[in-house]
This record gives sequence, C-alpha cells and structure tokens, in this order.
Amino acid sequence: MSPTRLLLPLSLALLAACATSPKQNVTVEKSSDCPLTLNQGQNLILTLPSNPTTGYRWAIQDSAGGVLRALSPEVYSNPEDAGLVGSAGQSTWRFQAFAPGTGRLLLTYSQPWAPEVPPVKAFDCAIKVN
Repeated sequence: MSPTRLLLPLSLALLAACATSPKQNVTVEKSSDCPLTLNQGQNLILTLPSNPTTGYRWAIQDSAGGVLRALSPEVYSNPEDAGLVGSAGQSTWRFQAFAPGTGRLLLTYSQPWAPEVPPVKAFDCAIKVN
C-alpha cells in the first residue's frame, strides 16, 4: 500500500480525535460556574475582580491540592481603558488538574492586616477531576 493511500484515513482519524477531546483551558469567573468537572491535564484559569489599592486581597484558603497544581502565582491586571489610578482590575490564577479525585478551591477577599474582620467576599468551588 502506498503512503499516499494511508494519508487520508490517518488524517480523518486525527481530525476525529481532535473533535472529541475536551478543551485544554477552562475559564471560571464566578462561583456560579461551579461545581466544576475537569479532565486530568486540563488547565483551570480563575479570574476574579480585585482592587489591591483598597487594601483588600484574595487569599487562597484551600487550593484543592490533591487534584489541582498551581501553574503560576496570582497575576493582577488593570484594564488599560480604565485610565484611573486606583480603579478595579482582576486577579488571575492558573491551575492544572493533575490527579483524579475531588477537592475544594476556596479563596477569600479581605484585608490581610485585619484577620478579626470577616472576608467581604469568597469564592468557593467544588472540583472533580476525572
């Protein structure tokens, strides 16, 4: 059998495999996007509204460490069109689902120097990795 005869079936098989594989990145921006089911190897990109100029910061309380691995630290970005010093932006974290199981991703938004004051916001998401 000539190599060109194998090219079409091989191409179709590769195309079918790509069509059925889950998307590599899953983006979450609010707790209502949860609970979340990921496949092993998928990346989770978490983006939450943030404004560190007010003294408030997001802190990871539970990182679902048994099923998620952090790929990067928190990255804060301010929209370029805001044009105002002190305007709100967003904080982004990247995780990868590395092991099957369940976990909880919990972040709280508070002023770190005032631990006696309850957080003003929380992000709580149940994670399942297949």
